[in-house]
Amino acid sequence: MRWVLQADKSELIDKAAEELKKVKEITPPSWADFVKTGVQKERPPFNRDWWYKRTASVLVAIMQLGPVGVSKLRSKYGGKKRRGHMPPEFRKGSGNIIRKVLQQLESAGLARQHEKGVHKGRVLTPKGNSFLNAVAKSLKPAPKKAVKKKADKPDGKPQAKPATKQDKPAEKQEKNGKPAKSG
Repeated sequence: MRWVLQADKSELIDKAAEELKKVKEITPPSWADFVKTGVQKERPPFNRDWWYKRTASVLVAIMQLGPVGVSKLRSKYGGKKRRGHMPPEFRKGSGNIIRKVLQQLESAGLARQHEKGVHKGRVLTPKGNSFLNAVAKSLKPAPKKAVKKKADKPDGKPQAKPATKQDKPAEKQEKNGKPAKSG
């Protein structure tokens, strides 16, 4: 799980979606080209591979949220419904899509049902955990940004430091006949 925490989430989902295309149990249903992802949406998704991206996103959500069910995932993938002149209201995402995705993840062996006290839902299997770790490990770590020194001029030459009271000679620090404090 260490690698997954270090990876950028959007890059992790994109790469996991590419890897999920190779898993034979993960396939979009025949109706996936025509369906909206929620009642709040006006059109179906433009991306042809949206099913794989949603599956990868659900897999990452299962990893983060622990035992999670369809209802919580519906809320996660919901959004604001535009209602004309009335204020927008929140609507949950499609439950059928999430149920089918969870069923496919279970048949692929990446997730399983689990009860933990009063909480029940899907959790990652060791196979699912190692899958996400392998995907995260294959991503290149983000390069660290070089910090430009503020004291440098645009031509590359360092600026002279402004003089402080401590840098001035002792005779200039004497004011009103008082000797400078040595320290």
